[in-house]
Amino acid sequence: MTTVRWLGWLLAIPVALLIVVFAVANRHEIRLDMWPLPWAVDLPVYLAVLGALAKGIVIGAVAMWLSGFRGRRNARDQRRRAESLERQLRAAQSAPLPVAVVTDDRAAP
Repeated sequence: MTTVRWLGWLLAIPVALLIVVFAVANRHEIRLDMWPLPWAVDLPVYLAVLGALAKGIVIGAVAMWLSGFRGRRNARDQRRRAESLERQLRAAQSAPLPVAVVTDDRAAP
């Protein structure tokens, strides 16, 4: 197992344990009103809190992905330019070199 994977498990297990303890400790129900809509939902406190946390993580991840658009586009353009220049270089290296023909017209009387 790689070090990165091992560290991931080392962090994930305590976080999962904390989530389970939080869920067990907060099982009583609350009423969640969907104002201004006429709907209401009864759900456990842990679902309301963890749902809000998950929603925030997803919104943050989407925002980060969208903010990186310019950098990804620049990287893609630079990669295409590098590939094009590499193809041109290979074509130039494989082309035969021009041979100059030298004639000496002075020697003929």
